[in-house]
Amino acid sequence: MQKIINPQDLAFQLFELHEVEQALGYPRYAEHNRETLQAALDLALKVAAEEFATHARLVDEEEPRFEDGRVVMRPEVRQALDVLRDTGLMAAGQDFERGGMQLPAAVAQMCVGLLKGANVGTQGYAGLTIAAANLIMAQGNEYQQKKYAEPMMAGRFFGTMCLTEPHAGSSLGDLRTRAEPREDGSYRLFGNKIFISAGDHELSDNIIHMVLARLPDAPPGVKGISLFIVPKILVNDDGSLGARNDVALAGLIHKMGYRGTTSTMLNFGEQDGAVGYLVGEANHGLAAMFHMMNEARIGVGLGSVMLGYTGYLHALEYARERKQGRPVGEKDPLTPQVPLIRHADIRRMLLTQKAYVEGGLALCLQGAMLVDEKKHAASEDQRQLAAGLLDLLTPVIKSWPSQFCLEANSLAIQVHGGYGYTREYPVEQFYRDNRLNPIHEGTHGIQGVDLLGRKVSLAGGRFYRELLDRIAATIGEARGIDRLTASADHLERAVRALAEATTTLNAEKAAGKVEQALANASLYLEAFGHTVVGWLWLRQAIKANAGLQGNGGQTAEFYEGKVKACEYFARYELPKVVTLAGLLNAVDTTALGMTDAEF
Repeated sequence: MQKIINPQDLAFQLFELHEVEQALGYPRYAEHNRETLQAALDLALKVAAEEFATHARLVDEEEPRFEDGRVVMRPEVRQALDVLRDTGLMAAGQDFERGGMQLPAAVAQMCVGLLKGANVGTQGYAGLTIAAANLIMAQGNEYQQKKYAEPMMAGRFFGTMCLTEPHAGSSLGDLRTRAEPREDGSYRLFGNKIFISAGDHELSDNIIHMVLARLPDAPPGVKGISLFIVPKILVNDDGSLGARNDVALAGLIHKMGYRGTTSTMLNFGEQDGAVGYLVGEANHGLAAMFHMMNEARIGVGLGSVMLGYTGYLHALEYARERKQGRPVGEKDPLTPQVPLIRHADIRRMLLTQKAYVEGGLALCLQGAMLVDEKKHAASEDQRQLAAGLLDLLTPVIKSWPSQFCLEANSLAIQVHGGYGYTREYPVEQFYRDNRLNPIHEGTHGIQGVDLLGRKVSLAGGRFYRELLDRIAATIGEARGIDRLTASADHLERAVRALAEATTTLNAEKAAGKVEQALANASLYLEAFGHTVVGWLWLRQAIKANAGLQGNGGQTAEFYEGKVKACEYFARYELPKVVTLAGLLNAVDTTALGMTDAEF
């Protein structure tokens, strides 16, 4: 009875579309087979439905409170996280020897994604912890890995990332938290951080903060930022807990969504300074932190998808059960009312949601497949290519779902009609939760500038061209299937328009007109994302067509729904790319030209 995901779609996307079993050819995953992968997914869905979804509304209505210097919250949060730890799902992607399941990235991501769809507020504590642990594993020394990361992966310690300060949000080069060295090799940190998700609680034995700060001789700007481990409670060499560190909870911030996750203001160094330990090289902290931030950005995209997905499934069930009105043309008021889903506009809204959430899921899983290819592909060239494609797609994976799966949540409310915006139905909460994601881990504007200003030009545009080549190959394959020819044509027009806009804007940048070129970077991001998702929908339709010929494991109705969703996206959504590309090609500066006074 769960309404977190359609199991048919999950199986199709993992095993037919992305062929995740190919990852089992990497030595790291040799001990797995399809049955073990499915068992992990089944376990995650069971935990999500039975332990997380059951208190999602409770933690929204009774969010954490700040009382006598500590956080007070619903007991169900800890109970669910204890189950997560005990089942091993806390570290689904980690090594066997570190207590993990050593799952392929796409399967591990979906185990997390199912929890996000069930209760994003409670899942946030675990998600941030694993991201912080992965950061230490990637950037820290062996001592730090054993002392801090391993207890985090085991669920004994939880973790955070501390970037934002009252005067420095996205402009991290302006942060002022300082780190003073001590003779024993440690540091003392002084400063204030805000909007620190999961920054304080009593859900674990300890909290390990990953903190950005400046050394006394650091150069200004982003080149002078270092990364530090700052535990809430100091950890002795034998792993036991010592004294409380000089990290104080100054208060909680109350958001419109994600209410179950504490959002905190933290003071470092109210007394003698918070004890911290340098991670990696001095003044290279932002690059190190981006390991966690990029992982978090993919997580934001998947979280957006899953919130949109659960909203879609709730709307679909409501539309099937709620009777309202009669078919157009039926004039007899004595005839029975029909379910909402009989009305054309309701079907349009449901189909739009389906196109957004299932397309967004394909996008996130594409990124997860590249994570494994980047690490484990046979040749160095394959690994570099996968890494470059992942870099190129990361701002899209973060931002496209957080824009369009949020729109899916809005449509879910609309399908419910007047009930949709009442607290008696959960779709309004899904919308509020998802509205944070266009801002989480870098706004649309930042992601657009990253994509257009840097990512499409990486390695002289090699990865951008590789992506276009892969899209062209899919278009060519689809042209061999009569039913998909029109969809292939729509995608080809979108690709052509996007490529022309890219060439124009790159020429503007080369001519020194950077501000004009990047003025509409958010629109470029939207057009780029629509094109990529259109490609993934065409790939889904090709696989679904094979399924209709008997070469798949799902029902004919399921495959037919996939093909029609592809046709919908091609006809209704991809033409928007051509319109956006027209504005981009014109290097329109209407918004840029507005002066302060003119507003």
